[in-house]
Amino acid sequence: MSTSVTVALDAMGGDNAPTVSVLGALAAAGPDLRVILVGDESRLISEIDASGGDATAIEILHAAECIGSDEEGARAVRAKPDSSVAVACRTVREGHAQAVMSAGHTGAMMAASILHIRRIRGVLRPGIAVVLPSARGRVVLIDSGANAEAKPEHLAQFAHMGRVFSRDILGVAEPSVGLLSIGEEAVRGSELVLEARTRLEGTPGFFGNVEGRDIPAGVVDVVVTDGFTGNVALKAMEGTAEMIFALIREAIGSSTMAKLGGLLARPALRKLRSRLDPDTFGGAYLLGVNGISVIGHGNSSAQAVTNALHLSARGVRLGLLDHLAAGMDTTSAPTPEGSRA
Repeated sequence: MSTSVTVALDAMGGDNAPTVSVLGALAAAGPDLRVILVGDESRLISEIDASGGDATAIEILHAAECIGSDEEGARAVRAKPDSSVAVACRTVREGHAQAVMSAGHTGAMMAASILHIRRIRGVLRPGIAVVLPSARGRVVLIDSGANAEAKPEHLAQFAHMGRVFSRDILGVAEPSVGLLSIGEEAVRGSELVLEARTRLEGTPGFFGNVEGRDIPAGVVDVVVTDGFTGNVALKAMEGTAEMIFALIREAIGSSTMAKLGGLLARPALRKLRSRLDPDTFGGAYLLGVNGISVIGHGNSSAQAVTNALHLSARGVRLGLLDHLAAGMDTTSAPTPEGSRA
């Protein structure tokens, strides 16, 4: 039997909260996965009653405030200690939950995770690890938005954390690591890339520089970059996928013969859609904090919330935190403020 895991869900986070939060939690919760719904208690009770679902594996924890998408994340977390995202993160710090998930304000979730859950000893900067589809399987992109500016030592730690994630969560035996740059040659790239490459040379699985086109090609299993570049690459891939499917729908509806062909191709197209759909995982790990923290899309569906909750539990069951900490060099760098052993 799987180990029972408790996940705290910021039920007020996301464009369609709390409805999709409640529906996603009801679908995920069971004997092996308990969910703590954090948010406005009266609204959450109403949503559960309206759904008619089985709430025996769900607990409600009241939070009087929530953080809007137009607020500055870190400032809002400190100004609203009773916000749903802050309360949800504190449940992990206090040991009431082993993981936390939110589809709300990304900056607020990052700030609350760092403030309340803190960092793994030795981690300089946590990074968001997103799983992307490729021609050869799944690719981990880290950092995809946590740190707009980064230093070479941050990228070196991202490489370690991304490799552990690829191995333990995605099941890649010996993950390869590439450094995102403007060319494959060792002399190409910004000062950050050149210095980071020097640090990464000779480390486990390091492949060398990769270009943006190498991400969907699946040249490596883990792509390392700063959060600004990573987020641009992520949004470009998501936008390209949406455009391709829009063009396919347009082409299928262009004639009677095309519609007939579309009917015949529907099963294959559904499989392709599943491979490219971000709801497949439902969220991304914030690697480097001292607890499992998963950030979902703002427009997450109920299915995405369900998948993200299972992703959260998977990280706990596989001991992801212990594996991340085991390979972190805690002797070469001082413990960052706010981290804990």
